Amino acid sequence: MTSPATIRDPLADHMLTPQNAALVIIDFQPVQVGSIATMNKRLLIENVTALARTARLYDLPVVLSTVNVATGRNAPTIHQITDALPGVVPIDRTSINAWEDEDFATAVKATGRKKLIMVALWTEVCLVFPALDALREGFEVYAVVDAVGGTSEAAHRAGLDRIVQAGGVPVSWIQLACELQRDWNRDATVPGFAEIVFAEVGH
Repeated sequence: MTSPATIRDPLADHMLTPQNAALVIIDFQPVQVGSIATMNKRLLIENVTALARTARLYDLPVVLSTVNVATGRNAPTIHQITDALPGVVPIDRTSINAWEDEDFATAVKATGRKKLIMVALWTEVCLVFPALDALREGFEVYAVVDAVGGTSEAAHRAGLDRIVQAGGVPVSWIQLACELQRDWNRDATVPGFAEIVFAEVGH
C-alpha cells in the first residue's frame, strides 16, 4: 500500500479538508422546501441532512441562517437539519441576500475558513446572491448541486451557471464527503463516513 505516512498540509491544501472549509446552510425552511420544483423534495431533504451530518462528523464550522422567522412570516429551519446540528443557532434575518445581513457575514468570516461549502433555497436567489458576494470578497465557494433546488429547472440552472461563471465550484455531497475523508487510514472518521455515505448509496 502506498498511502502517505503524513497527509498534505490540511490548511494549505487546494482541495477541501476538515481544517480549511466551513459549511453555510441558508433558508432550508418549510415554505422554501415546499416550493422546490427541480428535484424530489424527500431526496433534497435526505441530501442536505447527509451534508449536515458530514459537516458534524468532520467538525466543520457551520453557519445556519433563516429568513423572516422573528417577523412571524416564516417557519424555522426544518428539523432534519437542526437535529443533525445540535447547538448550532440559526442567524435570522430579513434580507433576501444573506450576505447583506451583518450578523451573517460576520459569522461566516469568524469561521476563519476561506473555502465555503454553500447550500440554500432557492438556488437562483438565496444561493446565488451570497455566493457572488463571498466570491467578490475573496472566498472560494463550493455549491452542493444535489442539495439545493430552485423554483424551475431554468431558474435553478441559470443560478448554478451564474455561480460557476463567477468562479464558484459545483460539487455533490458524496464527492464532498469523500474529499474530506480522503484516506481509509484516517480511522477515526471511517465508521461515521461509512454510515452516512453507504446508507445513501445502498451498500
